[in-house]
Parts: sequence; C-alpha cells; structure tokens
Amino acid sequence: MRGTLLFVIILGSLPLALQQPWLGVLVYSWISYMNPHKYAWGAIRTFPVAMVVVVVTLIGMLATKDKRRLSSDPANLLVLALWIMFVITTPFAFNQADAWLQLDKVSKILLMNFVTIILINSQVKLRYLLLVISLSVGLIGLKGGIWVILSGGVNRVYGPDGSFLADNNDLALALNMGLPLLLYLAKDELRPWLKWLLKICFVASFVAIVFTYSRGGFLTMALVGSLLLIKARYKALAGFVFLIGLAVILLIAPQKWNERMNSIETYQEDGSAMGRINAWRTATNIALARPLIGGGFQTWTPSVYARFSPEPWNVRDVHSSYFEVLGEQGFIALGLYLMLLVYSLVTCTRLKWTIRRNPALRWAQHYPDMLQTALLAYMLGGAFLGRAYFDFFYHLIASIVIVKQLVLQTQSAEAPAAVQPSTPLPAYAHPTAARLSIASRD
Repeated sequence: MRGTLLFVIILGSLPLALQQPWLGVLVYSWISYMNPHKYAWGAIRTFPVAMVVVVVTLIGMLATKDKRRLSSDPANLLVLALWIMFVITTPFAFNQADAWLQLDKVSKILLMNFVTIILINSQVKLRYLLLVISLSVGLIGLKGGIWVILSGGVNRVYGPDGSFLADNNDLALALNMGLPLLLYLAKDELRPWLKWLLKICFVASFVAIVFTYSRGGFLTMALVGSLLLIKARYKALAGFVFLIGLAVILLIAPQKWNERMNSIETYQEDGSAMGRINAWRTATNIALARPLIGGGFQTWTPSVYARFSPEPWNVRDVHSSYFEVLGEQGFIALGLYLMLLVYSLVTCTRLKWTIRRNPALRWAQHYPDMLQTALLAYMLGGAFLGRAYFDFFYHLIASIVIVKQLVLQTQSAEAPAAVQPSTPLPAYAHPTAARLSIASRD
C-alpha cells in the first residue's frame, strides 16, 4: 500500500516538475534525504525514482524561461574545479570498477547542485527548498527520537536502510547539519502547525543524535549546541533548557552508551579509533606517492593498504572527509576543497553584515547564521567521517550562492534610486522648472 501511494505521489509530481522544474528540485531533495521509498515494500524500493525526477527536471529546465544563468561565483568555480579533478583522477584510480561507479554518483550530486542554483531564483523558492531538506532529515530525527523513547535507548538509531543515511554515523552528521535549519526556519515561520513541527523535529533530532551512539556525532552536537546558544536571543534561558535536557538524556542513557562515549578519552585503547589514525596515515602516504591524482575513488582496499599503510592488516574506511579527499584525489583537490569551505564561511560572515545594514534584506536575516552553523557542523563532523561527497554539503554551498545572488539582486534594484540624484538633469526635466514653465504659459 505504501509503495503504491509513493508511486502515485512521485509520478503525479512529474508533470509539475516538467512545467515548473524548480518543483522537481524539491521532489529530488525529498527523495534524496528522506528516502521515502526505503520505508515501503515492493518494486519501489529499487526503482530509480530519483533518476526519473532528475531527467524530467532537466527537460523542464531546458524549456523554461524561469531560471537564471549560472554565475561565475568563486564557489561555483571551485565546485566545478573539484568535479574536473574527479574526472581526471578516476582513469588512474587503483580500484577501477568502484571508482567509475562513485564518479557517476558524485557527478549526479554536483549536476543537481548547479541545477539547484539555476532554478531556485527567488526568496520563496529558497525557503521551500530549505524547508524540504530540513524536514526530510528532521522527520527521520523525529522517528529516531520516538524509537529511543520506546526502546529506552538500548539500541542505536539508524537511518533508512540502503540510503546515504543508513549508517548511524552518517545519520548523526546529517541531523547535526539539519539542527540550525530547523531552528532558524521555525523562527520565521508564520504557520503555527509548521512552526511547531519544525521545533518538535529540532528537539527530537537532539535525542536521536545522542542515541546514534556516534562519538563524532556527539562532539559535533556539542559544537552546534554551543553555536546556537551563542546566537540565541535569550542566551540564559536557552542555555538552561539545553543543559537540563542534556542532563536528563545522560541520566537515562544505558551503561553501554556511557562506555561508548568514555572511549573518546581513551582512544589509544580503542581499536576503531586507532584504525582511523592508521587510515589517515595511509591516505597521507598515498598522496605523497601520487600528489596530483591520489588513489582515486574507493581506494581503501587491502591491496592499497598492503602498499601504503603502516599497518597493512588494519584495513578500514578512511573516516575523515579531509583525508578522504587527500588520499583519493591528491593535494590539488584537497586545496580546492579547503578553499571552498573557507570561502563559504567568509561569504556567510560578509552576508551577515550586509543584511544587517539594509532593512530591505530583512527576509534573509537568519540565513547566514543558519547556513554557517550547518557548514561548521559538517566541517567538524567530517573530521571523523568520510563524507567529502555528501549531497547535503553541496546543497549548503548552493544555498549560500543563492542567498548571495538574491542579496545582490535586491541591492542592484535599489541602486538606480541612489545613483539618479548625482546625474545632472537638463533644466526642462527638473520638476521645479517644469512647474514654472506651466505657470508662465497660464
């Protein structure tokens, strides 16, 4: 029944995506993050629903006039340069079979990143996009929070099976990135039912993050919580509520959760933590041996560890976005990736000051803080998890670019009124002269 209903909803959205392709971007985002088809049974679980939506959206984009040109913003250029590097390194990858499959996945993500920037060209469309993304992740957090209450927190919270968020660590990262979106969107929401839904998902996501049992997720949550408290209007009250809530969660947490978190302090004795350090050393050795091209996508195989690892028997994923790019793509790609992160953070800061000085930009007052905090969550969480190609990250970059474009568009619309008085007018065109001329004729 659920599968049939989803088929009807998704197929019913295709004519809308063809006529108004920006709606196709929303449907694609909903499928990518919430993965509703993974909660159903039958053929829809394996049916390429996202691909069908993408194809229809691209056709609609070619036909519609409701779009903007892709700008030469530095963020766009950096993402494009990274994409080119991925294409260059893949033919030289150690793991050829998996590398080409991964390039296909990453290329689809980057393509839709640019499609998003082209089609989401207004304040309303941007808000709907962020609402879809935040609620798609937040509802998973709500489901996880309910599961924690029903199970007593004994079992870990996972994402939809077979999706990008299936792993507990991946889910914790996505929930942390979604927290600022849920909170700041709720502040501006006028519809009571949606405001409350955003707030409930925000609180439930905190609970779900804790009980993913992800140590990196817990540390990232502490950062996000601190940043949100610093930016809160009523800091004392917000801090009190946050600490009380965290204390309650910690009190009801089972013993095995405490043991898991305590291992952060004794990482030298933890095989998982030491395995990650070994993987980081392996990534560094690969990059030193092949500085321009790295080992290519999905390079973390036993044969590669045998050549480059200090502990060749300890084979595991790299578990760091930074070392993932370094080991798979080399130093040039890592430089581009870091430049993209720094530029995006700086852009948010600049937008914040620009928006504060202009009352006409009040609609965007929360966007810089919201996107910057989500990006910082990704940066810290990415230090412990290999998600350099996470579509949520690239959607954040796209959103920052879109906000910047809309801000510049508003400023340029105001510019003629500000510039006009400085331009000398002929005597006959001056309002006073025109009135005098009419009076003399009378």
